[in-house]
Amino acid sequence: MRDHPRSENGSHSEVWTGRATNRIQWLLAPVGAACMALGIELAVDSAWTSGIAPLVMSVVGCIAAGLLVLFGTLAFVHVALKVDRESLEVRCGHIGLPRRRIPLAHVAGAEFAPHVTPRQWGGWGYRWRPEKGTAVVVRRGEGIVLRLWDGHTFTITIDNAEAAVRVIRDRLRPPTPGPA
Repeated sequence: MRDHPRSENGSHSEVWTGRATNRIQWLLAPVGAACMALGIELAVDSAWTSGIAPLVMSVVGCIAAGLLVLFGTLAFVHVALKVDRESLEVRCGHIGLPRRRIPLAHVAGAEFAPHVTPRQWGGWGYRWRPEKGTAVVVRRGEGIVLRLWDGHTFTITIDNAEAAVRVIRDRLRPPTPGPA
């Protein structure tokens, strides 16, 4: 995580990046793999004589559950935030999906949130609650809350959230003219 503007080649630039990780979610990967393995085992080793519909439902159910758990692990084990002069971009997991790009022109303000929890949002992942807005929650702890001009909010759990808020607020201010 970098809390100061730097480019990929090491020179100073106009990009701030940060991230948050939840390694505990990797514990779910074996559960997803086990569900998929059970589905495959059922499909391969069953006699298929006790009724095709229940067996097909079991195979499809096990494989689907396994894929959902594996995708959830890959998609929400970490979140990355990139803020440049024009927008901020949130990318989830190793796949980079879901992804959301918000032009800074759509942001009315940014606030530091010291205690974001999955419980507040109904779990880990990309969340929406009508009374709270939208969030990407990969772990409990600090985050940022963006107030958008359309009245919605967008919350992101991110390490060094106070630095992210400072950068976003600085980018929201109109540039001050220098001495003439």
